[in-house]
Amino acid sequence: MYELQRVRADHQASLLAFELENRGYFAQSISDRGDEYFDHFALRHDELLADQDAGLVASYVLVDETGAILGRFNLYRIRDGAAEVGYRIAEQSAGRGLTTAAVRKLCRLAASRHGLHTLRAATSDQNFASQRVLLKAGFVPGEVADPADIGGKQGHWYHRDLTARTDIAATTPVAGTGEQSSEFSAGSPRALRR
Repeated sequence: MYELQRVRADHQASLLAFELENRGYFAQSISDRGDEYFDHFALRHDELLADQDAGLVASYVLVDETGAILGRFNLYRIRDGAAEVGYRIAEQSAGRGLTTAAVRKLCRLAASRHGLHTLRAATSDQNFASQRVLLKAGFVPGEVADPADIGGKQGHWYHRDLTARTDIAATTPVAGTGEQSSEFSAGSPRALRR
């Protein structure tokens, strides 16, 4: 069973391990965070939690049944009912539908828990996997993105109106949540929990 959890203080060590283990993989499609990011990870984690408490960001991790972190899913630059979306999935978990499922769940949380109505995400024109995730999660392509927003690469913004009813897949109940889910069938070992 997989679960999208709000980032907490006790995620620090496993989040750092996730970032380090996948650093080379992530650098293939997005800018590397640099050694300083990792050298001061504890401080950055504390700053993230403070920003989260202030409502500036909402950061989540996708964990498996052992508590291992498989991905990060973030709402940032939260302002006036809108936010930007960022995400990354571990190399070992890529290509299994987990990213799409987690982004869909993040969209529902953005509306229900964070009161957001509009999301946007930038991706490079060469990052076909990310483009597929966004399209499957109900985003639509938009304007050209500033290369500074996507590691110096050419790309586009994708947008999602959370107030519009978007039937991106048939829904089925997720066990124990009382919610509808479009990404996993009820009782599936892959079901995302609240």
